Amino acid sequence: MSQITTATKNNVIEFSRLTFLRIVLGVILIWKGITFVHDITRLEFLIKQTGVGVFTQNDGVLALLVTMLTLLCGFFITVGLFTRIASIIQIPVVLVALLFVHIKTIDRNGFELVLTIAVLALLILFAIKGSGTFSADEYFRRGAELDKASDSALH
Repeated sequence: MSQITTATKNNVIEFSRLTFLRIVLGVILIWKGITFVHDITRLEFLIKQTGVGVFTQNDGVLALLVTMLTLLCGFFITVGLFTRIASIIQIPVVLVALLFVHIKTIDRNGFELVLTIAVLALLILFAIKGSGTFSADEYFRRGAELDKASDSALH
C-alpha cells in the first residue's frame, strides 16, 4: 500500500512539473506571437534575411502564417488542447528560426538563441509526451469515458 501511495505522489509531482512547463511554453509562444503582431515588418525582414528564395519571395505571407501559428499553437499548448498536434506544427517553425535566423545573429542576441533552443526542446518533449493529466485533452477524455460508462449503465 505504501508503494502505491508513493508511486501516485511521484506521478502527481511529475505531471505537475510537466504541466508547469507546458503552460510556460505556451505563454512564451503567445508572447512571441504578440511581439510578431506588434512588429510584423521586423519578422518580414528576418524572413528576407534567411536568403532562401522561397522564403524571401513570400515574406509577407510567411510572416502572417508564422504569427498566427505561433499565437494559436501557444494558446492550445497553454490550455492543453491538441498539445501534440500544436507542438508538431511549431517544431518546423522554431527549427527554421533557429537554423536560419538565430545562428546568424548569435553574437548580437545570445538570449534569444538559448530561449529558442529551450522552446524547441520543450516542443519535442510535448510532441512525445502529450499534454499530461491537467489539461483540456484529459478533461474531455474523462468526460467521454463518463458518458460511455453512464450509457452502458443505462442499457
